[in-house]
Amino acid sequence: MGEWLSSYALFLAQSITVVVAIAVVLMLVVRARGQRQERSARLHVRNRGEYFRRHRETLEDATCKDGERERHIKARLKARKAEQKRAKKQKQSDDAHHTLWVLDFDGDLRASRVPAFTEEITSILMAARTDDQVLVRLQSGGGLVHAYGLASAQLDRLREAGLKLTVSVDKVAASGGYMMACCADHLIAAPFAVIGSIGVVAQVPNVHRLLKKNDVDVEILTAGRHKRTLTMLGENTEEGRQKFLDDLEKTHDLFKSWIAQRRPALDIEQVSEGDIWYGQQAIDLKLIDEVNTSEAWLQARSEQWRILEVGLKPQRSMLERLGKGAENSLERGVDRAIERVVRLRWEKQ
Repeated sequence: MGEWLSSYALFLAQSITVVVAIAVVLMLVVRARGQRQERSARLHVRNRGEYFRRHRETLEDATCKDGERERHIKARLKARKAEQKRAKKQKQSDDAHHTLWVLDFDGDLRASRVPAFTEEITSILMAARTDDQVLVRLQSGGGLVHAYGLASAQLDRLREAGLKLTVSVDKVAASGGYMMACCADHLIAAPFAVIGSIGVVAQVPNVHRLLKKNDVDVEILTAGRHKRTLTMLGENTEEGRQKFLDDLEKTHDLFKSWIAQRRPALDIEQVSEGDIWYGQQAIDLKLIDEVNTSEAWLQARSEQWRILEVGLKPQRSMLERLGKGAENSLERGVDRAIERVVRLRWEKQ
């Protein structure tokens, strides 16, 4: 009897534990849904000078001998305090330095970062002084015209506010990416960064013949002659195809006009056939103004400018963080599997 009661008590405790765990998970899910609209992104600002100063000091400490490290740290702290007192006495603080604001734009097909990018720019415009400057580190292979048109318009806001805008491209600024890049007062690109692709492309698959082969009819009814030009399911007409091409040409002309207004020294007809160039070639065509990397450009200005890197980061719930962690773990597992397959392939050879 006693053994049975012990087993029953253990079973009951396990059952209660499971029920409580389920209840906690449900409460977290409900709470996460309820707070999803209330949570907002948080603006993060990193002082680049302070960040790399800590790196430098760490490396300096690592090169000291064990007996010298403590004396070296004490001497550095003493020198820093003396510098702070001297700056205070002369009424010179970091506020006396001009600020170089740094933003990042990593674009996808839909330019989905535009809302956060817009908010970052709005925040800088509220805090920046007239003699401040802005650097945008841009990476994008282009995408939807209206999305990148909006992103480009956000960069124009900086110039209209009187802030000098520099755009740096370390890897690629093509098509819609170059539409954004050309808004800069000064455009730099790494030697092998991909620049250009000033053109418009559209792909529309059509399965009409497959449907017709299987006796499937598709009726497309429109009010307006050009409401639907090309379609995926119905039979396309030559008139609709021509109208679609005309629309592409108009978009291309608008694209060229946008770039020509912002880079008047550029021969737009020479570079607007969809070709791409590397940074070293692009400077000869006046597609860019300087061949350089963003890191080298920033380091060269680190002594004269207070450099603040700004980024808007969403605040995730605990469940979202757990889900993201699981997703990253899965991606790392897939990457390792692919690397293993490739390595085995070469080892067999």
